[in-house]
Amino acid sequence: MAESPNEPPFLRVGPGILASPVVLSVPHAGRAYSPDLIRASRLPVDRLETLEDRLVDRLIWRAVAEGSTALVAQVPRAEIDLNRDEREVDAAMVSPPPRALLATARTRGGLGLVPSRISGAGAIWLGRMTGAELTRRIDTVHRPYHEALAQLLEDARDRFGVAILLDCHSMPPRDRTRGSAELVFGDRHGASIALDLLEAAIAAAEAEGFSAVRNAPYAGGYITARHGRPDRGIHALQLEIDRSTYLGADLRSPGPGFERTARMIAAVAAALSARAQEAPQSIAAE
Repeated sequence: MAESPNEPPFLRVGPGILASPVVLSVPHAGRAYSPDLIRASRLPVDRLETLEDRLVDRLIWRAVAEGSTALVAQVPRAEIDLNRDEREVDAAMVSPPPRALLATARTRGGLGLVPSRISGAGAIWLGRMTGAELTRRIDTVHRPYHEALAQLLEDARDRFGVAILLDCHSMPPRDRTRGSAELVFGDRHGASIALDLLEAAIAAAEAEGFSAVRNAPYAGGYITARHGRPDRGIHALQLEIDRSTYLGADLRSPGPGFERTARMIAAVAAALSARAQEAPQSIAAE
């Protein structure tokens, strides 16, 4: 497959000089579907789009306007999933398969580094991907994204004494009649962020009128696990947002809750920043 569109694979948005210890990551909202990617798919683009965290890149505008910096993927998740280990590859979809593979429930379910199946639609691709194409995607998108994110977090830690990654995602609509929460905060079961930062984030979301739970059913993915290093003063928290809270009935376009959800993300980022800057040394030592 040839190079993706001329757009860069991801963008840094926000102030040129870091103004907050909070860095946002939006890895699954990219919509730059290249002609080659579309030709390689047996499914139409509107089915590939179901892999997206639809419009989450637009939800973060208030948080960015208030001082947070964000790294936002342009490349779609169908091309490469930035929230997967680069070894999480379905060997059956690559020829020749990589030597180093990490078999997980996600790869078995078709949602590895390069998604291979979509629930209800079946196999995505017309044929197997070449090993060279997989390497290109890793070298030009996946590794640079994580290197850029790591650098932003280190810069924030060096500037403020502590850094917090808020990794922003969306999840399918949940059953409100059974008490399902609108938000899920994932902290790798306490491993990726200090407890008082997590509590500040949840309190801020609830103050905006959202219901929130911790780690169930999403405890944080590869991004949270890779970058959350509380012992080094770098914390990471995954945020999953029910799509029905901000999208319309079609689950594609902005709905009546869009601005409310943008305010919530900004409030969470502000609460994390305020708590971190109250006592960065004590948080870094937890």
